[in-house]
Amino acid sequence: MYHEIEKQAALAAQELIEKAGLTAHQTLVVGCSSSEVCGNRIGSNSNPDIAKAVFSGIYEETCKHNIYLAAQCCEHLNRAIIIEQDAVPFSEIVNVVPQPKAGGSFATTAYQTFKHPVAVEEIKADAGLDIGDTLIGMHLKKVAVPVRLTNRTIGEAHVTAARVRPKFIGGIRAHYDDTLL
Repeated sequence: MYHEIEKQAALAAQELIEKAGLTAHQTLVVGCSSSEVCGNRIGSNSNPDIAKAVFSGIYEETCKHNIYLAAQCCEHLNRAIIIEQDAVPFSEIVNVVPQPKAGGSFATTAYQTFKHPVAVEEIKADAGLDIGDTLIGMHLKKVAVPVRLTNRTIGEAHVTAARVRPKFIGGIRAHYDDTLL
C-alpha cells in the first residue's frame, strides 16, 4: 500500500513539474492530509507512515529537478510552511516544530527530512499540489492556473494541481463588434 501511494505521489509531482515548466530553484508547495489519503475526513486520523510515503515520492521528484519543496502545515499552525532555509534566505523565520496532530504528518516528515528546515508564515510558490483539499492557494504567486493531472487522486485523497503565470498588466484588450479596442 505505501509503495503504491509513494508511486502515485511521485507521478503527480513529475507531471506537475513538467506541465508547469518548473525549473531549478523554483518552489513547489504541497499541502497533504494523510487522513484523506487513508479515506478519512481531513484532520481526523493523521498517519505518519502515509505521510512519509507521499513525501518520499514528491521529494524524490523535486530533488531530481533541484526544485524546493515547501510543506504546508495544517490549520493548527495557521498553514505555516516548512522549507529548506536556502529557499527563503530573507524570510522571517517563525519558531515552531510541527507534530503529526499539530502541523500534520506531512509537514512533520518534511521537518525531519530536510537538511536545514525552517518554518515561515508564508511563501509565494511557483506551483502547488493540494492533496486532500488542504487549501494551498494562499501560498501561490498570483496568478494561479489549474493544471489537469492524469490521475486526480493519491490513495483516497482528491488532488488539485496549479501553476502560476505572470500577471497581465497594462492595456485592456477587448473585442467589440470584431474591433480590437
